[in-house]
Amino acid sequence: MNNLSFSELCCLFCCPPCPGKIASKLAFLPPDPTYTLMCDESGGRWTLHLSERADWQYSSREKDAIECFMTRTCKGNRIACMFVRCSPNAKYTLLFSHGNAVDLGQMSSFYIGLGSRINCNIFSYDYSGYGASSGKPTEKNLYADIDAAWVALRTRYGIRPENVIIYGQSIGTVPSVDLAARYESAAVILHSPLTSGMRVAFPDTKKTYCFDAFPNIDKISKITSPVLIIHGTEDEVIDFSHGLALFERCQRPVEPLWVEGAGHNDVELYGQYLERLKQFVSHELVNL
Repeated sequence: MNNLSFSELCCLFCCPPCPGKIASKLAFLPPDPTYTLMCDESGGRWTLHLSERADWQYSSREKDAIECFMTRTCKGNRIACMFVRCSPNAKYTLLFSHGNAVDLGQMSSFYIGLGSRINCNIFSYDYSGYGASSGKPTEKNLYADIDAAWVALRTRYGIRPENVIIYGQSIGTVPSVDLAARYESAAVILHSPLTSGMRVAFPDTKKTYCFDAFPNIDKISKITSPVLIIHGTEDEVIDFSHGLALFERCQRPVEPLWVEGAGHNDVELYGQYLERLKQFVSHELVNL
């Protein structure tokens, strides 16, 4: 999330703002693409080419486990999708919505490492205007993007909802909560989530205004799947209080992970992160 200047904050109230404008000010920082997708002559097979900025950390063998393709959203944008086969006997697939300043190229190594450690495959996608995806990043496009990803995951790979874990990180919690409020899945994981755009910009906001963007706080109570919330206690971008507030609204919360001393972008570096995910995926979901 961006920090707003005083003049920009004033404009939010003085200009009759709309959710899309708030969203673009607060949330979206698409990087220069770190990958390209090349289609073969048949139009059915896509090849992933990573730039040096993608910081790929594995061999070509691991890269061969990644399948990429393009799909179209209901808004007319074409979005890039990535299926990472991390484990041949994985019961669950994470539908992963990443943070606001990365694309699939930068996330690819992380997906390989995460999936292999928690025994899950990972399906991810780039938001409109990110990476190889067309269009512009907006709140409405976020919802259309994850809907297209959900359909592709189910139809292209035949994965049933009870085998999908919806995982959102930072801005990725917005489409994740929206999808999970409408469809039941195996579980939902919210990593450094926000309650709403206005509550990030104005921490004392107590209610959701008509022009607020990303109203996770109003949707999370509609989620009927188990919800695991992960948040760093020293998060300087989305305050820890957001994770607490969402946890209190969950219908089926599981034991959250509050990472002492962690900020917004380093939760994954703490040992508790992987241990909690392993415990949740391998043991708790079996008994829920």
